[in-house]
Amino acid sequence: MRFRPCIDIHNGKVKQIVGDTISDLGKENGQPVENFVADKAASYYAKIYMRDDLRGGHIINLNMKGTKEYEASKAAAIEALKAFPNGMQYGGGVDDKNAMEFINAGASHVIVTSYVFNDGRVDYDALKRICDTVGREHLVLDLSCTRVSDRFVIVTDRWQKMSEEIITYNFLDRLSYYCDEFLIHAADVEGRQNGIDRDLVGFLSRYKRVPITYAGGVSDYGDIELISYLSDNNMDFTVGSCLDLFGGNLSYERIVKRVVPDR
Repeated sequence: MRFRPCIDIHNGKVKQIVGDTISDLGKENGQPVENFVADKAASYYAKIYMRDDLRGGHIINLNMKGTKEYEASKAAAIEALKAFPNGMQYGGGVDDKNAMEFINAGASHVIVTSYVFNDGRVDYDALKRICDTVGREHLVLDLSCTRVSDRFVIVTDRWQKMSEEIITYNFLDRLSYYCDEFLIHAADVEGRQNGIDRDLVGFLSRYKRVPITYAGGVSDYGDIELISYLSDNNMDFTVGSCLDLFGGNLSYERIVKRVVPDR
């Protein structure tokens, strides 16, 4: 079980936001609800993670590709990737045309969702293209999801669009041939600091073919221990809004020592 740190970037700044409030149009002039806005650069956090050898964290560009805000966030992300070479993953607007730019800038993996979806379904031709471009060992699929009845439905386009794909073990098996890991945000609890989605964690913890990092809702140390218990200490996790690095109450140092006890 590893702690996978995060750097979420919006409008060029490191932020922690309520995930399902992202909107390109209509909600607060397109601005999400913000829990935290940093006065330090993304590279500052990347250097902390490099100091502590916390590999496999993710940098996410939360802006819409093709906007000036996306470009500002991309520039900040690239500086962070350069600050921790081959130590972090990058997601946000990645496709088969630009993926190698981020790998060459220092990303260990690129993270994709929307590019490999078409009309609500996985586009396996697109998935194969990006897999061939960067190699399976450099590809992470973000399968962030929302609960619909007793199912977990994948959401795309920064959690704004509901797909028709449901997370099942067979579905994960099929995708696992193309990627090195899955990153799965529980969109319903992301950024709300009210606890993890226990049902989703329990479901994912039984899947063993490729590593999964769970993200969303960690609000106290008990949530981390619950992830450990449900997954038999085998599923990685991330903490965002509740971390003291981002204005929260949970000690970054304590979490690092929990997962790296001899630090």
